[in-house]
Amino acid sequence: MKLNERLWKTFNKALGQYQLIDEDDKILVGLSGGKDSLCLLEFLARRSKIRVPHFNIEALHVRMENVHYETDTSYLQQFCDNLGVPLHIVTTSFDIHSSLRKKPACFLCSWQRRKQLFNVAQELGCTKIALGHHQDDIIQTALMNLTFQGQFSTMPAKLKMKKMPLTIIRPLCLCQEADILQYAEQQHYAKQIAQCPYEKATNRTAAQQLFQQMQQLNKEARYSLWHALEQAKALTEY
Repeated sequence: MKLNERLWKTFNKALGQYQLIDEDDKILVGLSGGKDSLCLLEFLARRSKIRVPHFNIEALHVRMENVHYETDTSYLQQFCDNLGVPLHIVTTSFDIHSSLRKKPACFLCSWQRRKQLFNVAQELGCTKIALGHHQDDIIQTALMNLTFQGQFSTMPAKLKMKKMPLTIIRPLCLCQEADILQYAEQQHYAKQIAQCPYEKATNRTAAQQLFQQMQQLNKEARYSLWHALEQAKALTEY
């Protein structure tokens, strides 16, 4: 099976298996400009052309003014225009010396970006927020939580928020990063200039290396970990 067919099939399998989209949903896609979010937006736009279920999508790109992480917003605008998807661009910042200063910079940046997503989603009357995390991201998060928090949990494929009428979905949850990377190259996605000074100051790089070692030990490790997460009901939280 060709790569694009395999990815498309896997994407649609996730939509059905985890019941990610409902009739008349309005979905806000978090568009960072990386390969994962571009692939997610492209696939959701294509899926929205199919009449059942009927849903609409819009995209949000959040720029952090005090982090030197360049994105070509003109490219993102053109990408969205070609798909017929409205794009919203918001610029914000975070205070490294705030009351949350005990948290690492990556946490503060992510928290502020997520806050903007929630705010814009509610302003637009959206029912769901779609994020571009793939299967590798989800498994690596589980390894991080197990190692540093002592619990076998992860980012769920579907998470209904308790304090606001929104549900977070991750339609790429069954897709492997290697496939998305190859697809992005085939589609000639433009690469953003990543110069974030904090991107190496996290435990995710170590989790990625651990996951690679586990796959070297057992080529089926990915599927074993995924099965364990499903058994623990960590992938769908309502």
